[in-house]
Amino acid sequence: MGIIERTYGKETNAAIDEVLISSDSHVIEPAGLWQKHLPKAFQDRAPDWGGQRPNDQPGGAQDKNKRVSEMAADGVSAEVLYPTHGLKCLSLDDHELEAACCRVYNDWLIDYCSAAPERMIGIAMLSMYDTDGAVKELERCRKAGMRGSVIWQVPPPELPFSSSHYDKFWAASQDLEMPVNLHILSGHGYSRSRSFGLGDTATGMTAEHNSVNSKLAQSVDSLYDLIYSGVLERFPKLKVVLVENELGWIPFVLEQWDYYFKRFGAKREGLLIKKLPSEYFHNQIYTTFFNDAVGGHILSWWGQENCMWSNDFPHGNTTWPHSRKVVARDLGDLPSGVRAKLVRENVARLYNIPVPTAIQ
Repeated sequence: MGIIERTYGKETNAAIDEVLISSDSHVIEPAGLWQKHLPKAFQDRAPDWGGQRPNDQPGGAQDKNKRVSEMAADGVSAEVLYPTHGLKCLSLDDHELEAACCRVYNDWLIDYCSAAPERMIGIAMLSMYDTDGAVKELERCRKAGMRGSVIWQVPPPELPFSSSHYDKFWAASQDLEMPVNLHILSGHGYSRSRSFGLGDTATGMTAEHNSVNSKLAQSVDSLYDLIYSGVLERFPKLKVVLVENELGWIPFVLEQWDYYFKRFGAKREGLLIKKLPSEYFHNQIYTTFFNDAVGGHILSWWGQENCMWSNDFPHGNTTWPHSRKVVARDLGDLPSGVRAKLVRENVARLYNIPVPTAIQ
């Protein structure tokens, strides 16, 4: 049963007729991007990633001049743009190469977004081994019109989010009003060695099923470190986005953390947070969603200020070109004011962008 046929509550053929902003869409970097544009010193190590993937939608994800027409076909008026192949850069062990690859990608994305800067919202990709270098690149990209950064969701073991290594970067992101985005399948987690569709594991689960456990655990761990290590306490204006991690699991986890904080937290010396974990989340953390039946029901009573709808264009499980129908199906029963927050107002407020005119 396909994405249009599967319902969270009821079937509908109606479409939502309002401005939509996707909080998580993607570009497809062209074949040979890094091989062609990396400095000579890195040419012998240049990744050969890029080009159209078999299950992705064709056209505008690579060609900036086609993007707006494909957005119009979906009824989506603006999109926040993340890498596809580039996410693999955030798991490189070569520190200098990773930073150079990020700069090449950012240059390409700046040019790509120039075709329609009010509708294409670029997110800079940053290497976090060298925080001084990351801050410099963040400042450069901010001046070029980008609205946030994407860093590894799973840092290497020697550089956990709980370390002071990132403090200069958190401070700069806060001061520049550039939200920090943690996208699934980035960094030093299971994505480095995943091999979907290659048979069953020893437990009888397929590799795809096992990945559900891995990616959820890594999402929880990253969120835990950011909250409990005091990052959000020390940088109260910092905004962090969990991208493509869906949302159904979040209120349960926060409920459990709050319970144990109230039961034991106040009694423990050295605790680095002063408020309930859920308070930090609701004040500073956002999450995107597009394919989450459980989360669709939760939005009637939780997360209306923090959650943001997305279409994940052009990847194989995108809602394109049926996003308006999917929004009607999943969010149509919500009050119009709540739905407006989820499909455009939250993302516009977070990235400090105007809500664009309706796509034609």
